[in-house]
Amino acid sequence: MNAWELIKQKLASQLSAESFENWFGRTALREAQDGAIYVGVPSDAVRQYIEQELSEAVWSAVRELRLPIREIVYEANRQGATTPVNGNGQALGGFEPDYRLNPKFTFDNFVVGACNQFAHAAAKAVVEKPGVQYNPLYIYGGVGMGKTHLMHAVGRALLDRQDRARIVYTGAERFMNEMITCLKQNRMSSFHARYRTANVLLVDDVQFLGGKDATQDEFFYTFNELYDAQQQIILTSDSPPNAISGLVERLRSRFSSGLTVDVQPPDLETKMAIVGKKAEAEGIELPDEVAYFLATKAKSNVRELEGALMKLSMQSSVTGNPITVAMAQQALKHLVPNGEKRISIESIIKAVGGEYGLTPVQLKQKTNERRIARPRQVAMYLAKELTPASLPEIGRAFSGKHHTTVLHSIDVVEKLRQKDEDLNRCIQRLMDTLQ
Repeated sequence: MNAWELIKQKLASQLSAESFENWFGRTALREAQDGAIYVGVPSDAVRQYIEQELSEAVWSAVRELRLPIREIVYEANRQGATTPVNGNGQALGGFEPDYRLNPKFTFDNFVVGACNQFAHAAAKAVVEKPGVQYNPLYIYGGVGMGKTHLMHAVGRALLDRQDRARIVYTGAERFMNEMITCLKQNRMSSFHARYRTANVLLVDDVQFLGGKDATQDEFFYTFNELYDAQQQIILTSDSPPNAISGLVERLRSRFSSGLTVDVQPPDLETKMAIVGKKAEAEGIELPDEVAYFLATKAKSNVRELEGALMKLSMQSSVTGNPITVAMAQQALKHLVPNGEKRISIESIIKAVGGEYGLTPVQLKQKTNERRIARPRQVAMYLAKELTPASLPEIGRAFSGKHHTTVLHSIDVVEKLRQKDEDLNRCIQRLMDTLQ
């Protein structure tokens, strides 16, 4: 993992998936010498955009990663350029989209946990019956949750089954930019040939369609033509269709007409499995205690977690020392920039109360009413997990509950988390908020 790849990992955790793929997905380190790195980019247009619009983001990543770089030179590729063509082999020209699927995004290296098992099962079902089973498939969730990974995994699995299938991957913003370019150059027939002859259409970040009426009209007709032809459509977004601001009702209805699934922030065990699988794939020797440290420090963004692992691997490679918890603590200070946040029992009670619609006074009441008892058990569980308080100290914070009552509450919640997915998500959400 070279310095530029580390920078890309960092940028991937900060930019939208579409922006990252547009401007950094096809860049690569060419040379590193005396504090300068030379980066190959696919075109002059990409070079100019990075230098003018994204330079500060790149240098911010350099500073956060504390890399010894004083200069970055972007060099446009001059050889091997190809002209995009439509399904009939006709040149499209005028823009340089890259529709290749990411080879790293497969089902084999996707870690399944309680946070994403439904979305994973739906994606696998689509591979079995594309265009019939769950069409469209709409996946939503936060940044770095694995939405794009699942989308690409479906595309690659379908290509493995039929290598001549036309898989078109794009983002809503890119779709709009290409449409504008083709309108200006009077080439909308080429644009339609690109999208409306697809066997599978994969579109990232459809929330960007909100408020863009002309683009929504074009996407509506593209969607209808593919849907009527029983071609598979997969969409991702940061929110469900009914929460996208500025989305016209006819698109909202079509987005909701198939299967809508969400991906939640991964729990601790899933994060450990993710970092462990990534380490195995990269040939990194990662002790269990370091995997645990990374999983607890990275809140919920998988890209952040993988970026932290790559930085740790690079430092180990440079120094020749094995990866340890002490090294991780020193190398990954950016994950806790202001030091460890001290969590109080009172802050936990307030957060749990907000989650369940209760006041702190209600949570502390001496009552066994179910609507209060279960949230109180959750609060006691979190107090044990997130603070150094002893069982008697936790009990005193809840109107003098005996320490055996606290212990019983913790045991109850631990067992419930194993079988109650909604409760598990709720607790993980509270942990991410508090930490």
